[in-house]
Amino acid sequence: NPPLLCASVSPKAQKGISAFPLLAKAKLPLLAALTLATPIDSQSDQSERCERAGAALPDTCALSSHRRWVATVSGARSGAAVGRVWGSAQCPRPQALAPRPGPLVTLNKPQGLPVTGKPGELTLVSVLPELSQCLGLGERELQVVRASGKETSGLVLLSSCPQTASRLQKFFTHSQRARKPTATYCAVTDGIPAASEGKIQAALKMEHTDGASLVVPVKSPSRKDFLKGVKWTLSHFRVLASGSGCALVQLQPLTAFPSQLQVHMVLQLCPVLGDHKYSACVGTVLGQRFLLPAENTKPQRQVLDEALLSRLHLTPAQAAQLPLHIHLHRLHLPGTRPRDAPIELLAPLPSYFSRTLQCLGLQYQ
Repeated sequence: NPPLLCASVSPKAQKGISAFPLLAKAKLPLLAALTLATPIDSQSDQSERCERAGAALPDTCALSSHRRWVATVSGARSGAAVGRVWGSAQCPRPQALAPRPGPLVTLNKPQGLPVTGKPGELTLVSVLPELSQCLGLGERELQVVRASGKETSGLVLLSSCPQTASRLQKFFTHSQRARKPTATYCAVTDGIPAASEGKIQAALKMEHTDGASLVVPVKSPSRKDFLKGVKWTLSHFRVLASGSGCALVQLQPLTAFPSQLQVHMVLQLCPVLGDHKYSACVGTVLGQRFLLPAENTKPQRQVLDEALLSRLHLTPAQAAQLPLHIHLHRLHLPGTRPRDAPIELLAPLPSYFSRTLQCLGLQYQ
């Protein structure tokens, strides 16, 4: 099995985060700070280690006496370990190494927090300077390598090393071109897809009307449409569990387009729970669902039937405030060497997501 990082937060690490007002306000739990592990007698700095690593990602450093790769995970400010990642049980204990501030940091972003925004707004980017201070990175600035969108929760991958960030971006770009998924999302849908597994392919375009931006499917696009911004999109889905008229679905986007996963599930007539933007495109007559023209459908709060509201123990007013149930649960990173197995990062589900699964009797394993 590939090295696995379980994204958990120790009390000490969480206390270190909460000591900084901006980070506490953003409710950003620190999953892990992946630090370079080097021999104690090593005096080389991070840039030299990056160069020495060559084509391999410098999220870990090769030990001179062991052909193993080790990454230690340190907590915020207190230095308390919240987890460890290593490729073999025979690796030396991390206590025998001298951990240094390393290039990768993972966070579990809450739903509703945008990555970027206007000056003065609370965004992920706005808390990065304070997070860098919290982790003791000094003058090294954290930059976003991979992050879920504003309305989705889940994994955020940051880097303080430009070389690492560049190599990871190239890895994600190459994987996308090769149609190899690197991100896995979990979603709860209102409705159960007709097939238990499959691919969703659709041409999408962005439309700006009445001051709002909406993603609209395009039927039978022409070459001229593609010149005007229409793009083919592709996602893989798999139903993990179903019941009470809902489903827990695993989603893996193979292309990148705004709101791609939400629109793809609408095309399956199974809008994501908490989708107050595109769910109105699915209509129902005599219990049969059908797709409404997106161009003529204005966004509105999602309307759930009485049976589902009862299962969720929600009133219609509460359901109108339900957060979007899409969570970036897993990221695959390349191994430290070409033949190494990929590294897997996991982020736990938000509390509201877990509560929904419990109310619907859906089990996630």
